[in-house]
Amino acid sequence: MGTGSVRVDGNALHVGEGVQIRFIRTLRLPESGTHSLPPGLGEFPLRRVEDYPDTVPPEWLVKGGVMLPVYLREAMWLSFGGTRTPTALQVGVGKVCAVSGERWSGRLARTPQNYVVLPRQPWLDGINSGDGTVRQFVAVPLGLGATVEGQVTGEETTGGVQLQAFPLGREALAQWHRAERARLTPPPPPAGGEGLYGAPPVQAAMGGGFGGPVPAPMMAPPAPGAAPRGARPGGGRPGPPAAPAMGLGVGGSMHQEVYRDERPLSDWAEEPGGRIFVHLVTPPAWRRITGEEAPPSPVDRAAYTKAGLPWFDYYDDSAADLAPTDTLSGVKPVGDWLGDDHTPWAEPAPGQVKPLGSAPRPGKPVQDGDW
Repeated sequence: MGTGSVRVDGNALHVGEGVQIRFIRTLRLPESGTHSLPPGLGEFPLRRVEDYPDTVPPEWLVKGGVMLPVYLREAMWLSFGGTRTPTALQVGVGKVCAVSGERWSGRLARTPQNYVVLPRQPWLDGINSGDGTVRQFVAVPLGLGATVEGQVTGEETTGGVQLQAFPLGREALAQWHRAERARLTPPPPPAGGEGLYGAPPVQAAMGGGFGGPVPAPMMAPPAPGAAPRGARPGGGRPGPPAAPAMGLGVGGSMHQEVYRDERPLSDWAEEPGGRIFVHLVTPPAWRRITGEEAPPSPVDRAAYTKAGLPWFDYYDDSAADLAPTDTLSGVKPVGDWLGDDHTPWAEPAPGQVKPLGSAPRPGKPVQDGDW
């Protein structure tokens, strides 16, 4: 069983103290070339597994956690906007680390680094492919060998997404708080009483002195067509059938750095502040389990680009990119397993690519389990 706490508030996960994670729907990139960051198209709805004991597969109740609906070959990214305090976050795809390519260990490591540092890492769109790029997260069923899990381990038995957050240790956290108080304390007024009396101190929405808040265009709107919160299915149903198991493979490449941790490993706590298993559910299974309709499939890429909506480039010149790992660099895209995507690709115009960078606990607790 995991330690610490996880809460779900609407479509946001709060893991441990101060970590906020949302799963964002997005456009799937072509598997050739390297592209700008695709836009967010709303949040995936999240539901607690424990709220549906009569309709989820029994093994999901053992693992606990939350679930979200995803279409075959639908892409997603993880948003960490709203995270306040420095945190080391492990991201597993089928219990394979999305940063290092190593099997899930449950412990932080530096050779290779197996976590991202929040809030400096504002989002994660895929597995680390090094040289300032990631390969996009794309949903595929287990059993074909197309998932990252299947290609790295030779087995597909876990699926889903695994998250585990480590806070700073006691001394490092106290030092960070002292630095934050000093940073946010306004300077004394000039001699003679003249100056900016009443001027508020600067507020860093992301915390930690790692830059400003994520600009408004990246904030995801509510998922289109999402069902009302708290919707429940009808009465109990005996013997729920097994749901199709889904995992994450990889799609196209995009410009995104996975930042190297500049802190000593000893700064981080030895035990996680919270962990969570995220089950990926097909839309038919989502309907059967929750009684809700899944959000409609995202708008096609050509329509989005034709409308002139933005794509993004993010750059932080004070952070260093992690090198690629041999394990993850060999993962093949889902098109190699499922066939080519024949949807026409429309490149965004230069003016559509926007530069970004240098920016009481709500909800219900989520039950953890054995995984």
